[in-house]
This record gives sequence, structure tokens and C-alpha cells, in this order.
Amino acid sequence: MKTLKCDLCEVTAEGETFEEWMMALRPHYAESHSDVMADSSKTEEDMEKWMRENKARFDAV
Repeated sequence: MKTLKCDLCEVTAEGETFEEWMMALRPHYAESHSDVMADSSKTEEDMEKWMRENKARFDAV
């Protein structure tokens, strides 16, 4: 089980895999960072970049 901070604040989430960690983080993101999730200027490319960067952070733990 890995524990990793949110990329935007100090809250942590746990998961055995990156996908589990991401799902565990989702409720926090929806509550605390809803502005980021609702930002219509974000593109598919932005989402892919977020996934790459955060998977690398997860794998490094």
C-alpha cells in the first residue's frame, strides 16, 4: 500500500496501484478542488499530462 499526497495540497490518499490511489483521491478532489475538475479550459492533453506526472510520483514512492 502506498500513501501519496494530493498534487495540489497536503491531503493524502492510499492505494496498492496508481488507479486505486487515483480513485481514493477522487472524493477529495471533488470536494476541495472542484474548480480544477470543472475547469472547461482543460484539454484531453492536460488530463494525460496530469496522469503521466502523477503516475511517476506514485511509482517513485
